[in-house]
Amino acid sequence: MKKYFFILPFILIPMIALASSDPEVKSLRVYSAVDQLEFPVIDFSDQSKKSITIEFDVQSSYMPYYNIIFKFCDSDWNPYDNPFLSNRMYSTETNLWFDELPVTVRGARYHYSGTFPNNNVTFPFSGKWKFFIVDSQNKNKIYGSGKFFVVYPDVKLNIKVTRESLQGDLDEIAASGRTLMIRTNVELPDSLFSANLKKVEIVVNRKFSYPIVIDRVNLNQERFYEWDAGSKFSFVARNIRPGNEYRTTDLRDEGKYNAPPVYAHFGGIELSNLYTKGRRDFNGASLLPDFRNPHSDYLNVTFRMRPPDQIKSSIFLVGSFCGWNVLPEYEMFDDNGLMNLTIELKRGVHEYQYVTGQIINGKVENIDWEILEGNFYETENEYNVFLYYSSVEKGGYDKIIGYKKIKSGAL
Repeated sequence: MKKYFFILPFILIPMIALASSDPEVKSLRVYSAVDQLEFPVIDFSDQSKKSITIEFDVQSSYMPYYNIIFKFCDSDWNPYDNPFLSNRMYSTETNLWFDELPVTVRGARYHYSGTFPNNNVTFPFSGKWKFFIVDSQNKNKIYGSGKFFVVYPDVKLNIKVTRESLQGDLDEIAASGRTLMIRTNVELPDSLFSANLKKVEIVVNRKFSYPIVIDRVNLNQERFYEWDAGSKFSFVARNIRPGNEYRTTDLRDEGKYNAPPVYAHFGGIELSNLYTKGRRDFNGASLLPDFRNPHSDYLNVTFRMRPPDQIKSSIFLVGSFCGWNVLPEYEMFDDNGLMNLTIELKRGVHEYQYVTGQIINGKVENIDWEILEGNFYETENEYNVFLYYSSVEKGGYDKIIGYKKIKSGAL
């Protein structure tokens, strides 16, 4: 497969007429090392996880001229406006190399894959990072963005997961009472100050936008910490519902899925999984074929779901294709009780769920992840646990000083 460099003035695309000359980034993903199923974290204490891979396709009538800009962020994903934290000399990847996709592929023309850090980009600070795919001539024109973690762990985390029953008000559905407690034990070294220990954040699978947070300011019966007035802390999160394994649509079979308009659930309409335990999943990741695959098309995929009559809230589709963000544009349409939504997906394996919620001021609120999907102790999830410390270095920043990934399910 030939590779093309940015100095080419134009490329003639044979056989396939492109829908638009305006470039569009598609299937953007970021993952640890070179394993597309791995949570996107650079952990410098683990030899196998000292890099991340960013990859995406582009639909364009001409060769894309993109840069990737990396920015260090606070614990709320806000990029720092601090020149000491800008890493200016090593924050941008320029002159991206693109491979041309096979001419038989519908929906995109170019593919990019890059591994970081490299000679041009470094990550000197432990914490949250974002990247932005921008026009090479106008960095304010953003085509896509993503998130990942960088960890230089100073502290060992000892984590225990136990099964409980719902604490507090009884739920009308008994299955919803299955909950977990996650206890994170920490002992600070003498070089760190107890007063600067900030919080523990737990990211479940790929749900970046919905973390479980136990900080030292906003405490309640479900999120609290214990301290021996010295160097030992225990951060406790209770009433964590394990949920269910994700639904999966596997679009790789060209015989079953042989045209752009296809159904996500082949041969039927989906129903509630409230009382049905799902099969083992990828913990929210997607599995896409090699970009050289001549059949890795983009398909118009219709999701169809018939909810129980008692469900009156709006229903939203959420999955690996939207970063597990519950978004207004993924609200399903009601066709006489049959909920449906059509989106464009690349051939591969995509995970998803149906959730209920309400659109309030342009955002989806009051999200219920279990009412249509079920809640089972046996569900195997990945819990990525991060410990934050208020560092005074470089003018101050939210530093991740501890990290550990655990799995629940077979407890």
